[in-house]
Amino acid sequence: MKTVRDIPVLENIPVLLRCSLNVPTENGKVVDTFRLRKALPTIEYLQKKGARVVLISHITGDSHASGVGTDTFLPMYEAMKEFIPRIAFCPVSVGPEAREAVRTLAPGEVVMLENLRRNAGEMKNDPAFAAQLAELGDVFVQDCFDNCHREHASMVGVPKLLPSYAGLLLEEEVTELTKALAPAHPSLAVICGAKFSTKEPVVKKLLQAYDRVFVGGAIANDFLKAEGHPVGASLTSDADPEHLRELLQNPRLLLPLDCIVAPKGAGRAAGHIAGIDDVKENEAILDAGPKTSAMLADIVGKAEAVLWNGPLGEYENGFTDGTEALARAIGASSAYSVVGGGDTVAAIESLHMNDRFSFLSTGGGAMLDFLAKGTLPGITALG
Repeated sequence: MKTVRDIPVLENIPVLLRCSLNVPTENGKVVDTFRLRKALPTIEYLQKKGARVVLISHITGDSHASGVGTDTFLPMYEAMKEFIPRIAFCPVSVGPEAREAVRTLAPGEVVMLENLRRNAGEMKNDPAFAAQLAELGDVFVQDCFDNCHREHASMVGVPKLLPSYAGLLLEEEVTELTKALAPAHPSLAVICGAKFSTKEPVVKKLLQAYDRVFVGGAIANDFLKAEGHPVGASLTSDADPEHLRELLQNPRLLLPLDCIVAPKGAGRAAGHIAGIDDVKENEAILDAGPKTSAMLADIVGKAEAVLWNGPLGEYENGFTDGTEALARAIGASSAYSVVGGGDTVAAIESLHMNDRFSFLSTGGGAMLDFLAKGTLPGITALG
C-alpha cells in the first residue's frame, strides 16, 4: 500500500485529504476530539512538506434552510483551529467557491471544506461528484479508516481519478488490525453491539484465531434466547436460533454469566442485577453483571492479546459499569490490546486511560469489516 511518504513532490501541491471529522457535537460545540487528534499526524506531515492541504469529510445530521444545520463542519473547524492555526473554512465542498479557496492557499496552509454529505452524489458514489472533488487536488490521500467500508464517491470514486495514497492513520489502522488477526496466546476477543447478522462474519473469523471470544451487548441476547434463557423485553434480532445453537457448540464462545436489567425505557437508577435465568417479562438486559465482569477480568489478566469492539451495555443510556470494568481490567493488564467503536473509545477516554491501550481504532463497523475480510473498499480503491 503506497502511503503519503511515497508522494514524490509535495511542495505547493494541492492535496485532497479524506480524513475523519465525523465527531459528536452538542449545542454547536465538539464534545469529543479523538478522531480530530488522530487526523493530525497526516495533516502536519503534509504541512511540513509544503503541501496545500484540502480537508474533505462527512458528518450526518440535518441541514437547515439557511445552509447551517447540525450537519455543518463549523464546530469541527473551531475545534481544529486549536490544533492547526493555519486553517481556513469553506462553506461548500465543490464548485467555484471551493476551487477558489484551494487556489488561494499558500504552501503549508489548510482549508476545511463543508460536509460532503450535503451533496447527494457522495453517498450515491456519483462519478460526476467524484470528478468535482478531484478537480480540487493533484493528489488524493485516504486517511478516513472509519468510513472505508462504504463505497462512497470520496472513498472509491476519487481514487480512480487522482494518484492516490494512504495517510499515516490509515497505514497504522491496517498495520495494527492485521496484527490483531494473528494474536499471541492466550487471547481474548470481545465483540458487542446489536444485529447479529452484521457481527456474524467477524465472530466466526475470531473463533478461529482467538482462544476465547466473548459476545456481549444485544447480540448476546440472541444467543441467550437460543439457549432457552428468558430475555424479557430485551433487544434481539431475527437471527436463526438453530444457527446460533451451532455456534454455541464451540467451546471458545463465551456468554454473560449475569446481567443488569431494568424495565424497558427505565433509567440506570432502576437497574438491578439478575441471573441469566431470572429476567422478567417486562425487563430488558441493559448491561453485563458483576460475575461477568469478574470472569472477563480473570481472562484478561492471563491474556497476551485482547481485541475489543463495542460497549457491553447501553452505554449511551447510562449503563456503563460493564464497559468501564472491562476497560479498567484491560488497562491494568500487560496484554497487547486493540480497541475500537465510538462508545468503547469514549469510555476509555472518560477514564483517562488512552495510554494504557496498545491501539485505539477510529473504526467501529469498519474495524469489524476489516477483521472479517482483511480489506475494505476504500483501501482496495487505492490500488
